[in-house]
Amino acid sequence: MRHRKHKIKRQHGMIKGLREFLEENISTLDFVDGIIPGEIKVGSATGENLIVKYKYSTVSGAKLIAKSGSSIQEVFVVTRFPEKLREVIEAE
Repeated sequence: MRHRKHKIKRQHGMIKGLREFLEENISTLDFVDGIIPGEIKVGSATGENLIVKYKYSTVSGAKLIAKSGSSIQEVFVVTRFPEKLREVIEAE
């Protein structure tokens, strides 16, 4: 767990505002075991506000999509209860 802090893998960069969102809203959940930010891509959308959406359930948990400005990043959350996570994300 060398590259983890607050359940978040810190080996890669994150888009603007994502680290704070994950630390405040996702890593504090008891049913979340780990958070792995994925690749950052450049999209065509504009805007500075961070938007995080639940994409789908995976074998080990769930995949989220985060958008900030023209950047898009996948976030993989390790959890046994992806539907609980979906409720939390959709309530934000």
